[in-house]
Amino acid sequence: MKNYQIDFPLLKNQSVTYLDSAATSLKPQRVIDAMNEYYTHYSANVHRGMYALSEQASEEYEITRQVVADFLHAPSSDEIIFTRNTTESINLIAYSLGRAIVNEGDEIVTSVIEHHANFVPWQQLAFANGADFKVIDCDDNGDLDIFDNGKVNLDGIITNKTKIVALQHVSNVLGTVHPIEEIIKEIRRQNPKTIVVVDAAQSVPHISVDVKKLDCDFLVFSAHKMCGPTGVGVL
Repeated sequence: MKNYQIDFPLLKNQSVTYLDSAATSLKPQRVIDAMNEYYTHYSANVHRGMYALSEQASEEYEITRQVVADFLHAPSSDEIIFTRNTTESINLIAYSLGRAIVNEGDEIVTSVIEHHANFVPWQQLAFANGADFKVIDCDDNGDLDIFDNGKVNLDGIITNKTKIVALQHVSNVLGTVHPIEEIIKEIRRQNPKTIVVVDAAQSVPHISVDVKKLDCDFLVFSAHKMCGPTGVGVL
């Protein structure tokens, strides 16, 4: 048995080759044990009780928030919002902040190779509020069509009317790794007021992500794509 198989019960208990980790990852035994420990030792609502079990659950919940903040190099755990998944995180931004700031004639920018979760909410927001929905194309290699002699060029894409740019860090279909830090720098140069949303569902599990370096306004991902439990997202 290979060393990594020991950590994953599904691989240890049956002969299977799992190739769908981009959709959802397998759960290691220590994650399953941690979930079972909650249900068997301190199963109580978080921040809803003044008794020992609830206080322990609340403490573990906030410890997890700090772990996530440290993992992303976020300045504060207060910036970490738990949702159900990446999709809910994006919809939360679109249907709260998006509806409040996007007006008729404004622009929302995304790309043609986004996961539908990072395309449809912005498309619908643009339709509902009368904004211009701009979609960046890609070339035959799966790279965004924004490069000029190897450098990011967003001339004509980002304008003084651009309110929101929503882009993935790594493609869930093509595996393309976009130079998201360079892209954000160019967005800031063109229009410092633009809100930048990064879909990091495929990058956070595999690439070191520093939200301070990225200088994005929002970053979203899901636990279930990085060996964590299903039903937990991060905004």
